[in-house]
Amino acid sequence: MQGTLYLCATPIGNLEDMTFRAVRVLKEADLIAAEDTRNSIRLLNHFEIHTPMTSYHEYNKFEKGRELVARLQKGENIALITDAGMPGISDPGEELVKMCAEAGITVTALPGACACVTALTLSGLGTRRFAFEAFLPSDKRERRTVLEGLKDETRTIVLYEAPHRLVRTLEELLETLGNRRMSVCRELTKKHETIFRTDLENALAHYQTEEPRGECVLVLEGKTAEELQKEKQDAWKEMTPEEHVSMYEAQGIARKEAMRLAARDRGVSRREIYQALLSEEKNG
Repeated sequence: MQGTLYLCATPIGNLEDMTFRAVRVLKEADLIAAEDTRNSIRLLNHFEIHTPMTSYHEYNKFEKGRELVARLQKGENIALITDAGMPGISDPGEELVKMCAEAGITVTALPGACACVTALTLSGLGTRRFAFEAFLPSDKRERRTVLEGLKDETRTIVLYEAPHRLVRTLEELLETLGNRRMSVCRELTKKHETIFRTDLENALAHYQTEEPRGECVLVLEGKTAEELQKEKQDAWKEMTPEEHVSMYEAQGIARKEAMRLAARDRGVSRREIYQALLSEEKNG
C-alpha cells in the first residue's frame, strides 16, 4: 500500500488557528517535510509533536521531491508544511503535489489559515472573482510583463509584498494601473493586525512617510466593466476613419453598419465617413 501526502495548513501568525486535525496528522505521520525546519520546530514543540522532520524547500524541491515520492511509494505517510499558511500556495509544495499526482499517490489537504483568502475577505472589495499573483517577479522584465497583464484585470487582485519593497511596488502599481481602491493588510491574525482601506495614491503617500512593517497583502480593485467599455469606445481616437471602420468589420459587422457605428463614435454623419474613406483610398 502506498502512503498519503497530507498538505497541512499552519498558522500565519496566531497559533490558535492550528486545527485539531492538523495536530493529529502531524503527530501520526511517519515524516514531516518542512520548508524551514528551524522555523517549524518551534511550532512542533508548542504542540508537543515529535515526528521526524526533513527540509523541503525551493532549492531542493526536485531532488528531495523524488526522495519523498519514493518513501510514499513504500507506504510512509508524509505531512507537508510551509513556514505559514497553506502548502502549495506560492510555495514549492506545488511541485511535490505534481510529482505525487504523476506517480498515482494519494494527496489530501487539511484546510486552514491562508493569507491570500484572509486578506481578501477583510479588504472590503469584491470577493466573488479574484486573481492571485503572490509576489511580483524580481526580474524587471518579468515584473513589467505581469504588471501590464494586470492593467485590464476586472477581478480583484491579491499580491504579497515584503515591507522593504512596499513603496516601490505601490509606485509601480499606481504608474501601471492608475489610481484605484485597495486595502493594505498587515500582520494578519497577529496582535497588531491592521487593514488599511484606501486607494493607491493615498497608500503610497502614507508609506512614503510611515515606514512599513510586517509582511503585507495588497488587495486591489479590478477594472470595472464600464471602464473597459469606455476605453474600447475611445480607442478610435488614435485611428483613421478607415481603421475605425475596419475595427468594426473585424467583429463581423457589415461595412455599411460599420460606417454608421464609426460615424456615431465620431459624432459625424455617415456621409462624412464615406467621404473620408474615399479620400483615404485616393491617397492610397
